[in-house]
Amino acid sequence: MSPVLAAFIFAFGASMGSFLNASVYRLRVGENILSGRSHCPNCGHRLGALDLVPALSWLMLRGRCRYCRKEISPQYLMVELAVGLVYVWSALSVLDGSQYIDQMTVARLVYFWFVGSLLTVVFLYDLKYMLILPKLVVPAGLLAAAANLALGIPWTSLLLAVALGAGFFALQFVLSKGRWIGGGDIYLGGFMGAALGPSKLLLALFIAYVSGAIIGSTLIAMRHKGWRSEIPFGTFLSLATLVALLWGDGVLAWYSGLTGLAL
Repeated sequence: MSPVLAAFIFAFGASMGSFLNASVYRLRVGENILSGRSHCPNCGHRLGALDLVPALSWLMLRGRCRYCRKEISPQYLMVELAVGLVYVWSALSVLDGSQYIDQMTVARLVYFWFVGSLLTVVFLYDLKYMLILPKLVVPAGLLAAAANLALGIPWTSLLLAVALGAGFFALQFVLSKGRWIGGGDIYLGGFMGAALGPSKLLLALFIAYVSGAIIGSTLIAMRHKGWRSEIPFGTFLSLATLVALLWGDGVLAWYSGLTGLAL
């Protein structure tokens, strides 16, 4: 992929990151995410074009609103940069060094961007508010399943993955009477299955639980969390799903070669 194309994709992804940041805020306060101009969450002033340049506006304004001078969270800058990088990594993963781009390649790339964007919103919302929104995850799961069917994934494989993902968390919810996980994790598990299929779903769950255990234990050791503290597990699931989406095929191929097991 040429540097010019990579720069263009990064800029597009950063712009989407700005939209996703605004979407998280609007979902929380009950605003329509697709209507209305962006405004400062502190003073309510409508933002102009110079205030909305991804990453650059935050840097030029030194993290403060142009109008009320209140601090703007670094979250906005970090998400815009992160989504820009995710979009570039998605393109690298889909193109895989090929210079030939057909309709199926474009469809797969758009699908990767869609899933990455949804996971960004889930990650942020759960991190900030300890909540996974079924009204967001369920329609996204249906779209992911429809997209995978169009891309040639067998419906039986997708149905199995959705049942595994949702059922895995539903069983935990029932056994713990809602103490281990929240109900939103069940819906997110179903989305993960629809987005990844069975093999990459298992990989994502493995990554999420291992990383969650490591980070959770570290926070406890540093006394930032106690044993009874709640941890937004949706953040780990979101990141693990993204990793499995972008690099899952390579990881599973390596594991199959190492063990001789077909996945």
